[in-house]
Amino acid sequence: MTAGELTEKLEAYIQTHMEESEKSGLRMEEYIKHSDLNAGGNNYTRTLQIPKIYDWKTIDRFSEIVTTTYGIFEKVIQEYMVNPDYRKLFPFSKELEALILLPSGYAEAVPVCRIDIFYNEENGDFKFCEFNTDGTSAMNENKVLDDILYMNNGWRHFEKEAGAERFELVDSWIDAFMETYRSSKNAVEKPYVAIVDFLDKAYLREFYVFERHFREKGIEAEVCDIRQMVYKNGKLRTPTGHPVDVIYRRAVTSDIMNDYDAVSDFIQAVKDGSVCLIGAFRTQIIHHKAICRVLVHPMTQAVLTAEENAFIEAHLPKTEELDGVAERNGLEQIYEDKDDWIIKPVDSYAAKGVYAGVDYSHKEWKRIVEGCRHQKYIVQEYCRPYRTKNISFGQKPYQFQLYSNLTGLYTYNGRFQGVYSRLSDGGIISTQYNEKTVATRYLK
Repeated sequence: MTAGELTEKLEAYIQTHMEESEKSGLRMEEYIKHSDLNAGGNNYTRTLQIPKIYDWKTIDRFSEIVTTTYGIFEKVIQEYMVNPDYRKLFPFSKELEALILLPSGYAEAVPVCRIDIFYNEENGDFKFCEFNTDGTSAMNENKVLDDILYMNNGWRHFEKEAGAERFELVDSWIDAFMETYRSSKNAVEKPYVAIVDFLDKAYLREFYVFERHFREKGIEAEVCDIRQMVYKNGKLRTPTGHPVDVIYRRAVTSDIMNDYDAVSDFIQAVKDGSVCLIGAFRTQIIHHKAICRVLVHPMTQAVLTAEENAFIEAHLPKTEELDGVAERNGLEQIYEDKDDWIIKPVDSYAAKGVYAGVDYSHKEWKRIVEGCRHQKYIVQEYCRPYRTKNISFGQKPYQFQLYSNLTGLYTYNGRFQGVYSRLSDGGIISTQYNEKTVATRYLK
């Protein structure tokens, strides 16, 4: 049985067992509401009834995409580290540049990232959406959705016949994290791990899942607010007073730089090399939206192979600074062909401040674009996502409809590790809009 055949069978089964499927879907939703996937109140993960299923050929394709993309990342970061002229391509402050240039103590350029792509399941082609490094998340969301597939009546019916495997993303990240740490020059046998972020902005439940899994592996770990860490006598300590050996950084760089004075102890410890930071600030080179322009710059093309440049040309959406488009009087095209464009802040996360022209009228779109001028925005070619049929039992009327797909490729120490599958019936796929997340399985 192929992945496509299994998906079709699941759809047909739901169609002929609608009442049973409704009970199944509502039971799954009720479980989610009382699980780690509820961030409070009505802010919980929404899902659909059919999981994403891939065959081994597609998994190989994902692995190839990750390997090629990560190799490009390594070359870009290396060029930034050694070439002052290349650094000028990025709009980083002197303070951030100094942090990026600090030695990390280990060889891995980007220990963890999620490469989000718009993947066409029919022909294997794709376009990049964005690169997540700082704060890469949702590993536990994947885990819980996988865990509760046993509640899915259709999946239960075909599970043994399909023999599908799941991606493990929590313990495998801890293993990759420790692999990177043990390669660092000052690694100790039994390190104390601090999982750090601005906790008032964090997805705390996932943090505590990681804390628990570290401890289950015999590694002491503690979730910390980055602002409450104390650096004294050459030791960075958690708010409970425990000295830290290695940091799992979930705090995104933009938040750190915006609250620079409040995290001065953390910053000084990193500057002094008193603590191993995973990931180091060099990950910002890839995370910042400027990377979309830099990847096609002649200076980057000079350090990439012909094959790598062709890869970027084929898969990176056209990107410009919004204010640059305005300066060359190009906004009329953006207004007129609104369905072909999306605008994004140059340094954000969780799709904050992202707008797709396809979601708005011409009048609304023009107002939004005008409001984002002089606000450090980019305008990017809008890639129409691949669409698949699915059904939600979270809201009536219950009916199958087409959903846009966004595929996140988890990358641990440069290796493909798993898939994060998000779907939406709108132009933007994000939790703060209308995102649905589904479990992902693959057929061996």
